[in-house]
Amino acid sequence: MNIFKNYASYYNLLYRDKDYIGEAQFIHQLIQNHTPNAQSILELGCGTGNHATLLAKEGYSVHGIDFSDEMLQQARDRLSTISYELLSHLTFSSGDIRQVRLDQKFDVILSLFHVISYQTTNEDLQAAFTTAKEHLKPGGIFIFDCWYGPAVLSETPSIRVKRLENDEVQITRIAEPLMYPNDNLVDVNSQVFIKDKINGTVDELQEIHRMRYLFKPEINLLLNNLGFIIIDFNEWITGYIPSFKTWGVYCVAKL
Repeated sequence: MNIFKNYASYYNLLYRDKDYIGEAQFIHQLIQNHTPNAQSILELGCGTGNHATLLAKEGYSVHGIDFSDEMLQQARDRLSTISYELLSHLTFSSGDIRQVRLDQKFDVILSLFHVISYQTTNEDLQAAFTTAKEHLKPGGIFIFDCWYGPAVLSETPSIRVKRLENDEVQITRIAEPLMYPNDNLVDVNSQVFIKDKINGTVDELQEIHRMRYLFKPEINLLLNNLGFIIIDFNEWITGYIPSFKTWGVYCVAKL
């Protein structure tokens, strides 16, 4: 089931406060630190293409893959708004990151915004990591972020309410978590209310996002089994050593 299907059209509004520019610069710096000659990126789970577009502006050739046709349509809509020069550096296609094979190698494999945490079984994780390996050039790097287990268990998820609006709609999202500690999973049950500011009608959407929180030893085991070596593992954006308060970590692994 495509969990983003119903509210893909509201996705950019829901996450308009996300610092895509800062995150893209952070990724760019990681790439420059670990493989400065990199030119090509494969993004697994590109969503609406925000990160891909920003990284293309840094000079990388970026190919984004996503499972959601609705997300990909928004990503492709961006192509009509960018320069011809940038257009030559940016492509998108549909695919399941556990199965897709492009018969092409890249300098960098990228998977952001907790896409890896959506791989909720060991088999899913192994399949996604295998996809990264199959598309990575020798000496290339695989960068991803995920929910970090020590923080999830120390500061357990709580109910969160988010309100946003633009000229057309008001959105209220209520996210209620349900934990499965023996499976390292959290169901984020989201109720989204979209009010049309013109006619006053209100639509209600419901989604369940099942997320897996991960620990460094299991990540290391899965990656090592595929020939990867972790060369950087720290708190997302800050680069600090992860702690019990670190909900998001990033990992850089090299073949």
